[in-house]
Amino acid sequence: MATSAAQLLLAAAAWADLAHRPAEQVRGPKWRWALVIAVNWVGPIGYFLRGRRRPA
Repeated sequence: MATSAAQLLLAAAAWADLAHRPAEQVRGPKWRWALVIAVNWVGPIGYFLRGRRRPA
């Protein structure tokens, strides 16, 4: 129960970040990351590690 709640919170945080982040700061199409985030733990973690561009 706690792990599924944590998974949902992680996905919600990733989707919220994706929704508010300009497209120029996302690697690849935002719609693709929205789908990837839905994949278990791997999607949100992948988005936070690889999907966001860091400001220069």
